Amino acid sequence: MPARIPEIDYLRCVLILLMVAFHLVYIGDSYPYAKQVVYTFHMPGFLLISGYLANPRKPWGALLRKLGWIFIPYLIMEAGYTVMCSLLPVREHLDGLTPALLLEKIFLHPLGPYWYLHTWMLCLLLQAVIVHTLRVGMFPRLIVFGLALWGLDLCGLLSFPTAMYFGAGWAVAAAGFRFTEVFRPSGMALLPLVVLCLFPVNLDRGCLGGVVLTFFCLCFLSATYRWLPRRMVQGACFIGRNTLPVLLFSPVFTFVSKLYLPYFRFEPTGMLFLLVSVALGVAGSIGLAWAMDKAGVSAWFFGKAKAVQ
Repeated sequence: MPARIPEIDYLRCVLILLMVAFHLVYIGDSYPYAKQVVYTFHMPGFLLISGYLANPRKPWGALLRKLGWIFIPYLIMEAGYTVMCSLLPVREHLDGLTPALLLEKIFLHPLGPYWYLHTWMLCLLLQAVIVHTLRVGMFPRLIVFGLALWGLDLCGLLSFPTAMYFGAGWAVAAAGFRFTEVFRPSGMALLPLVVLCLFPVNLDRGCLGGVVLTFFCLCFLSATYRWLPRRMVQGACFIGRNTLPVLLFSPVFTFVSKLYLPYFRFEPTGMLFLLVSVALGVAGSIGLAWAMDKAGVSAWFFGKAKAVQ
């Protein structure tokens, strides 16, 4: 598998832009059905890609280092986000923040978009334990993986239907398929995608309709990769290579967007506010990571000298 797969970087860009867009409360409230559609596939798409790219055969030392350098920025940003939610009048506002509540949000029930990193780390660790300890075929491993995720769901640590997308990505990679062999780029995928979106019963990532919707969405988005001008694709792939800084830092800019929202009330659709806020969130997040690179902080925060790739 090549170090970078441009089509996957492009998909990651589209998915992270949608994440930033619909974490803007004003946009989510203005377009609730669109938000419901996006929430059906965007994080499942991320987990599917993460499962596809995972390398569970890494030595334990390398794997634990990787997990550690996901956990450190996760810990810092989730703790900061939780504190901000206790201080600011936001939808996820917390009353009476205590050390116990802070630890609960970090280790059990994260707030904001950081639940994805929490689920990703649990899936990576569980996958590695299964691969390194069970000398059986791929299908039994997936069964054990699914049962373990179900157990973690019962414990309230993750969402079983959502985490199984990671398992689906792992299955695709283990079967030896290229990503685009399974999620074939197709403009025609838009037709069944639209039909599925017309029925609210399909807007659930855990039901069959939600799974099929995610499949057709990835197929259609993969097709748009081929339609766009080269420069636009290069820019999108750059964002796709840097989704971790955007995921980590964009909530800061989401909080900031509440301050200038009143100045955009003159535009009733919210599209101008959306464009400005998403651009600021993405550029600001990557810019912050770049500044950390230049200041030599990335080695202590991300575990590598350059966070911006």
